[in-house]
Amino acid sequence: MVAAFARELAHLAAGEPSNSTPREPRWTTPNRVALELPSMRLREFSADDDDIATLVCAPLALHDATLTDFAPGHSLVAALQMAGLRNLFVTDWRSASPDMRFFSIDSYLADLNVAMDELGGCANLVGVCQGGWMALVYAARYPGKVRGLVLAGAPVDINAGESELSRVAHSAPASMAKQLVDLGDGRVRGAHLLQLWRHPALEGEAIRDLLQVPNDLPRSSPLIARFREWYMRPIDLPGTYYLQVVQWLYKDNQLATGRFAALGRPIDLSMVRGPIFLLAARDDEIVAPEQLLAARHLVGSKEPQIRTEIVACTHLGLFMGATTLRQTWPKIARWLAAC
Repeated sequence: MVAAFARELAHLAAGEPSNSTPREPRWTTPNRVALELPSMRLREFSADDDDIATLVCAPLALHDATLTDFAPGHSLVAALQMAGLRNLFVTDWRSASPDMRFFSIDSYLADLNVAMDELGGCANLVGVCQGGWMALVYAARYPGKVRGLVLAGAPVDINAGESELSRVAHSAPASMAKQLVDLGDGRVRGAHLLQLWRHPALEGEAIRDLLQVPNDLPRSSPLIARFREWYMRPIDLPGTYYLQVVQWLYKDNQLATGRFAALGRPIDLSMVRGPIFLLAARDDEIVAPEQLLAARHLVGSKEPQIRTEIVACTHLGLFMGATTLRQTWPKIARWLAAC
């Protein structure tokens, strides 16, 4: 796998530079931009000052934040709204422009902190995929600002299990990641990442499986076409941020071993002492369930405060799957409301 990665990287280096340009996200649920920050737009989907806010921390990885609001019947935002969360926001991370190439993990955490203050200084935090470890770090850094914490398909302890992604990240030499940044002139171009990943499961039947729709849904259906269009429009990442994530989180496993520092302080996960819900996908190819569920033994929350659930789906099925959104996320929303 690593050898194939190296060959593909050499092919990218010999080819034409990526000309991908940022695009406006295609949202399903009506919303407005509540706040413009250097790294994100804070999107407000519904506002009710009588309710504590819930902020969905979207992934900052291959695809944009519309993963949380993909299509009718396949929207995490809509599922949370329909379950009664009336004060709902999402971090819409910007695709990295050239002047964002030096943005670091601290840059994103600082803007996340501004967003939380905008929501009243204390909110529920729902961390999705790569947004999950960021949400966990934030909750440990500012424990008084997070009431209920949900982590879904989020890598926490990389050494607790193995996934396709963690195998590549652990095995590939650091020089490969640096070369990828150099190819993008200080950024990691989404088109390059997409070409390197080339996930074979995102063809044909597998798309219907992750969206949890009937097997007889035609390949030419608007929903399948919408997914393909979404998947083929990745975002760009700052090189500094990307190299930190690869080294600190995946190679060094700093978060689980107490060596991760953020915004000037070491991150002690035992400082997370509030209610926490861990949602894993049984067939997750990106984040092994064990990599998330290890958080149970790292946070300071008492056992009755910790809820866990493993759903029979793939990684994207956690956030886009019709059945998971209809059956599992409403339970989580009600749990958050009762925190």
